[in-house]
Parts: sequence; structure tokens; C-alpha cells
Amino acid sequence: MALIDHTTEAPASIIRLHERDDVVIARLPLPKGTEVLPGIVLTGAVPAAHKIAVRDLRTGDMIRRYGQIIGRATQPIAPGDHVHVHNLSIGDLEGAGHEQDYAIGSEVTPVERISPTATFMGIQRTDGRVATRNYIGILTSVNCSATVAHAIADHFRRDVHPEAMAPYPHVDGVVALTHGVGCAVAADGEALQMLQRTLAGYARHANFAAVLVIGLGCETNQIDALIESQGLKPGPKLHPFTIQQIGGTTKAIAEGIRHIKQLLGEANQVERTPCSAEHLRVALQCGGSDGYSGITANPALGVAVDRLIAHGGSAVLAETPEVYGAEHLLTRRAVSPAVAHKLIERIHWWEEFCRVRGASLDNNPSAGNKVGGLTTILEKSLGAVAKAGTTPLVEVLEYAEPMRERGLAFMDSPGFDPVSVTGQVASGCNLIAFTTGRGSAFGCAPVPSMKLSTNTALWRHQSDDMDINCGALTDGDVNLEQLGEQIFQRFLTLASGERSQSERHGYGQQEFVPWQIGVIT
Repeated sequence: MALIDHTTEAPASIIRLHERDDVVIARLPLPKGTEVLPGIVLTGAVPAAHKIAVRDLRTGDMIRRYGQIIGRATQPIAPGDHVHVHNLSIGDLEGAGHEQDYAIGSEVTPVERISPTATFMGIQRTDGRVATRNYIGILTSVNCSATVAHAIADHFRRDVHPEAMAPYPHVDGVVALTHGVGCAVAADGEALQMLQRTLAGYARHANFAAVLVIGLGCETNQIDALIESQGLKPGPKLHPFTIQQIGGTTKAIAEGIRHIKQLLGEANQVERTPCSAEHLRVALQCGGSDGYSGITANPALGVAVDRLIAHGGSAVLAETPEVYGAEHLLTRRAVSPAVAHKLIERIHWWEEFCRVRGASLDNNPSAGNKVGGLTTILEKSLGAVAKAGTTPLVEVLEYAEPMRERGLAFMDSPGFDPVSVTGQVASGCNLIAFTTGRGSAFGCAPVPSMKLSTNTALWRHQSDDMDINCGALTDGDVNLEQLGEQIFQRFLTLASGERSQSERHGYGQQEFVPWQIGVIT
């Protein structure tokens, strides 16, 4: 059975997603006394995107949305009641009570490839990789070298020093991607390995024409060890040095500026040429989600993902806490038991990670998510998984692990958007598709990020941050297939160099946030 039934007809005031659902969704704010279905009258006012009960529910009864369980009733609920945090909870469904029918591989269907494949105007690197942008990057081994890195990048800012970049119109910019760790962690521990894997993924990224790696010199994350452990090769296009080695802050800044000036001429010698869509790898994200996310933007993005994969491209779903309770929808599409069990293992890891720290995965819906109509992590996850479309799940990646297969992948990460996207880009993603219902402000250099508004009210209120209005779906202006095609076409235009709204605002450098998983001593 499909996750979302978009064919069910309903009055304009509500949206009914599945015939088995115990709730319907308010399409707009509804006052007390509104008859939403024959014989069902609202017992109180209900905000837009929030849930309304359509049948009697007793305390402890399971409640379904999308035809799937989203929690239990914590008190008796009557038809017409507002269903939200006051009467719905995940309860004992978390942890030991969280059981799913994984039905591994039961819904795998072959991908019907489209020929000829769609194309975009990409940048072909000499090693055969294809870029969607052309940056020079500055990475740091440790927080202590962040100030030097930003000082070097600031020298080449077009808004501050336009003369520095005027001769190089084909270079998108010089960006410093700094972080807050790199020392006071175990030299052979998982935390440092994860950081090094992340930095190496960026150092290799096709969207960088060249990269500087700057350290302090005495940190745990030694640059030589980083380069050796990750198989990186120093040279003109991967230039490592430390502040202590060079002789201090002033000299280190001068060294970085000098080296980038030497690189800019060659970096500028690029042309965009027609490239197959099979070179696109899209990071799938949602942030500031609301009750519309799983109805409009996420399923529409899923349609676009199915099209992309049919053209030979790839997509990476992430945010493990935000597939919790919906992972069975992915295991059923896993191409092998090994792929499915790796996803299940990561789910169990998160359950234990939260348990030993006295935390709950149901803490994930943020205050904004709840204001927007989401109640439990199960409800949020069911809507979030819709971003991944319907194609087979071909691999499950550790955080920042390089992609090996073409198709749909899942990458383990927290639900915090900057951390999650940082890992996806390190894995090789060269586009980001980010759905939001509350109005997240986000970008991630060196990769273009497009924002999909889940509702028309947000589109109108925060239009200079949004790229596509998926609220047009509930407005009746487009159908799901048309909206998915619109998103797919935007993949191609952004990959060809058209700037997204977040790029126009200059987002991207501060959003580099590697996952800090270890103990800092």
C-alpha cells in the first residue's frame, strides 16, 4: 500500500491521506463548529496543517496517519477533536516497544531507465568527475586555525574586495569551511576518524578546483595523519600547512593568499559542457518541517528523485532519527538483506545512544515542528521518508562515507540539518534539495541548495528564501507528477549554474558542521 494516497477526494477544508487514517488534516485554519465531514463537527478551533479525529478513540488506541501508526491516544478522543501533543504521544512505541514488519526486499521494483538521459551544463574535471560549481576551498584541521582560514577567504570576497575576483568570472568563490573540533579527542577514536573522513570528502569534492588545508600545528588532528589515513595527495591543488610551521598568523594568512592567487588562473579555465544527469547526486533534506511536509514538498521531491534515478542519477536520504518509525518502508525496498540490516543496525544504535544518555528520539520534533502540526517522531518520519521516492535502496552509508553505487542511498546522521548535510556533501552529493514548512534558512558551500516551500503562506511570506512553492499542490494548481517534474527540471538548471536563493544570500560557509560524536577532554 502506498505511503500517501493522493487520489482520495476530500472537501476543500481538509486533506484525507489514507482510507485507514484516524485523522484528517486541516488545509487552512478552521473555527469551532466547522463541519469537516458529514456528521463530524469541530469541537474547537484547529490551526492549518493540524490533525482532526474522524472516529472515536480510547486511551491507548493506536492513531494512524498515512495509513501508518504515529502514536497512541493519551486520553479519549471524539470525532471532531483536535489531535496534537495534548492527546497523542509515542508512548511505549519507542525502544523495546518499537517493532516493525521489515519485510526485507518485498517491494523492490526494477528501475526503468529513461533514454536518452537528461543533460545539464556541468564542469568536467580531468579525472572524469563532474562538478556543479567551481570553488576554491579552505579547510581547517582544528578550530584554532579558523580565524586564519576566514581571513584568507575574506581577501577574495566579491562583496568586500570585488577587484580580487574580477578577472576570474568562472570561479564561484573562495570559501572557508571551519569547525569547532580537532583536538582534545582520542587520536585513534571514532570521533577523529569521522572528522577526518568528512574533511577528506570535502577535499576530494568535484566542486572544488583546489583546496588549502590549514592547521595550527600541535592539534590531535595532525594534517600529515589526516592525509595519510584518507589517501589524499598533497600538491598544488591540495596545499597543506600549519600556522606554527609558517611562523604565525600574519605569515599564514599571507601564505594562503599567495597560494590562492597562483591557483585562480587555472581554476578559471573551465567551461560548462553538456553532461548526463547520471552525474547528479542529490542530498535530500527537510528542516523546519510542518504538517504539510509529508503531503506536498516531500512526496513531490520523491517523484523528482524517481525521475533522477531513472535518468541514472543518485540521491542520498539521511537524518536517521527522522526515519525512525518509518524505516520499514525503506527495508522493504532494500536490494539485499545486508543493506536492510545495516539500516536496522543504525536504528538500534540510535535507540541505545539515546537510552544511555537519558534522551528520547521523540524529542526530535522541534517546537516549530509542533506549531506546524507535527506531534511525534513517528509522524515526522513517515512524512520525511517520502522524499526518497519509490526506487530501490542500494546502499547504507556511515556518516560522510563515500558513495559507491548509483541510485538511492541512505546515510546515517543526526537530524540537525547542518550536521546531516555536511555528511552528505562529504559523501559526494553535488546538489541539495531542502524542504521546509516553517522557513528554514540554509545553504551549504560548495554545493547549491534549493528550498522547497511546503505551503503557499510560507512562499508568500518568505519568498526570497524559497525556490519552488509546493503549496501549489494543495491549492489545486498542479498535480503531484507535474510538481515532481518541475523539481527535476530545477535540478538541471541549478546544476547548470543558475544560482539558488540561498546562494544569492551568501549562505554556505557557516553551515559546515561535522558531526561531533566523541568525548572532548
